[in-house]
Amino acid sequence: MPTFSTYDGTRLAYHVRGAGEPLICLAGGPMRASAYLGDLGGLTAHRRLILLDPRGTGDSAEPADPATYRCGRQIADVEALRDHLGLDRIDLLGHSASGTLAVLYAAAHPERIATLTVVTGGTRAVGIRASEQDWREATALRAGEPWYEAGRAAFEEVWAGRDVAEVAELITPFVYGRWDAKARAHAATADEQINWAASAAYFADGALPDPAATRAALAAVTAPVLVYAGEYDGGPTPARAAELAALFPHGEVAVQRRAGHYPWVDDPGTFSRTVAAFLDPAVRSRIAYRA
Repeated sequence: MPTFSTYDGTRLAYHVRGAGEPLICLAGGPMRASAYLGDLGGLTAHRRLILLDPRGTGDSAEPADPATYRCGRQIADVEALRDHLGLDRIDLLGHSASGTLAVLYAAAHPERIATLTVVTGGTRAVGIRASEQDWREATALRAGEPWYEAGRAAFEEVWAGRDVAEVAELITPFVYGRWDAKARAHAATADEQINWAASAAYFADGALPDPAATRAALAAVTAPVLVYAGEYDGGPTPARAAELAALFPHGEVAVQRRAGHYPWVDDPGTFSRTVAAFLDPAVRSRIAYRA
């Protein structure tokens, strides 16, 4: 397991899977160890995945200063990893909460981006937040599922002010396209993989740069950008993902049918083929990956 020392001396670990050109992958959670990404639906057949364990998670060390768990502070971790790998430009993928980190990195270092893939996330960086109406519309798509009524009632309690952690078991099925044995097994790993104290700090007040400044900075990201959404996802919905994609000069959105927040779990083949097509310059121009 390779490691490197980041800007503040914290030792960070990453895991390498597959072969080919490197694709740096940032895990969500927020602050979840990268193990849940697996092989991203078989994307290892096309790329060498560099799966970073965020500071304080997985095999990475805890920092001396807990304030460095904040999202904006971790931009420097991504830059340190790029430098450690000796890459002039990088293909970068961020999932969920780390989609935000990936967008912030691109805004701060546009010249370092070869391609950017944002999977079911990233909108907070530019001030786009999932609304209650977004979630109401997304959850309504699952009507008829055996767990729907209990889950929808739990969401109503959350919208009324109840702590989401208290009803997590009831609402988790909504973030997967199918609540089957594979999805249950994937969801069961979250608690042990997330650094909960760090998670609370990740989006704390002041953790993100000014969204207006970030939106303006994205105009300098001339590399191809794919914003990937799940049809059933409430945060972000496909419409919010399209708003994010529109902020990039060469941004595109892809929507995976019958997928939630973890599209590579819902349909590995569709996810890996779509992302691989985007990452391949010879295929990208054929717009095979677009919705």
